[in-house]
Amino acid sequence: MQGPTVCVQCDLPEDRCACEKYCTICKGQVNVRLCSDGLYYCPDCREACEVSLATSRGR
Repeated sequence: MQGPTVCVQCDLPEDRCACEKYCTICKGQVNVRLCSDGLYYCPDCREACEVSLATSRGR
């Protein structure tokens, strides 16, 4: 059974994560969101890498 997607650094969901949030690819900090692989991406890199946002379901 798969639980909610969590940050790979702190193992917490995005709303509880206190890590410095920056894009894994370009290191940008604007509109960065946790994605399904547990890493943070900006909108441009998320689209280019075809990575989906993490869902808040399953908490």
